[in-house]
Amino acid sequence: MTVAAPRVAVVGSGAWGTTLALLLARSEAVTLLCHSAASAERIASERRNERRLPGIDLPERIVPTAEAAALGGADLVIIAVPSAHLRATIGSLAPAIPAAADILSVVKGLEAGSLLRMSQVIADAGGLDPRRIAALSGPNLALEIARGLPASAVVAAEDPALAERIAARLARREFRLYTNTDVLGVELCGALKNVIAIAAGAADGLGFGDNGKAGLMTRGLAEMMRLGIAAGANPLTFAGLAGIGDVIATCGSGLSRNHRLGEELARGRSWAEIEVSLAGVAEGAYTVDAAISLADRLRVEMPIAREVHNALFEGKSVQRCLIDLLARESKDELADFEAWGPLPGPSSV
Repeated sequence: MTVAAPRVAVVGSGAWGTTLALLLARSEAVTLLCHSAASAERIASERRNERRLPGIDLPERIVPTAEAAALGGADLVIIAVPSAHLRATIGSLAPAIPAAADILSVVKGLEAGSLLRMSQVIADAGGLDPRRIAALSGPNLALEIARGLPASAVVAAEDPALAERIAARLARREFRLYTNTDVLGVELCGALKNVIAIAAGAADGLGFGDNGKAGLMTRGLAEMMRLGIAAGANPLTFAGLAGIGDVIATCGSGLSRNHRLGEELARGRSWAEIEVSLAGVAEGAYTVDAAISLADRLRVEMPIAREVHNALFEGKSVQRCLIDLLARESKDELADFEAWGPLPGPSSV
């Protein structure tokens, strides 16, 4: 089979990057840029990425490589590397990204120190126009999508035409894409839901039950919304796929690495032990401190995120963290949302 020269490139051969390459390969050739020549050679020879996407065959249209020059013919470049390595990766690859190519970030996180969102890191590290960069987020468990199960996501871009172009290119009948101009909100949702998923996994690990976890997820979403409103995001974004949709998937699925991290913490294992044994990256662990710093800057309360930090980095037991959350003083459920404007009063009907 002769494979046409790829016009789209995926940077990052983790589970999500490989899955997106698989989706695209159903209609066109795809460059899959791996972090090492050994990874590229293994995927090319086995036609699988068993370490990250077990049991999934990869078609010949996916062309693995470790050569940055392979980006040269792309008119769409998808960035799918871990958040902690994003700045260095873009810094080295930027000269190879064509000047006219659309760029899509599927990375979820906040950068430590700068507190920048992932699209902002890409623009800053690569000297790229931020209006060229879109972000994709939603309830997207990679293995389910690779198996052909239905899923949805949202593509956010400042320029609606950019979001629509990317959605048209990437969407499939089983992978439904919506668009949004609220890049800020979509990226905050993608970063913050991973932190809440660690707490949800810990609650499952301790046997808190469905009621307890539902309450934790709901108040976690409230934390996300508080921070989003303070940062200037559209509150309705948090009620969409990137917000509540991704919270449901990431907090509820055994396929979620962040949920698995929380379960392991509940078993008494330390973050140092868990980090080296996870098959992939639990982004919530690398995001939580940046989220708390941003909350401090914006004077927003995030008690769940703070207890996740305590469990990961302060040696506090997960049981103690969750008990302390339950012991917090009750208050008006909507008290934190004055920024929405005046709330409606009691009905006169």
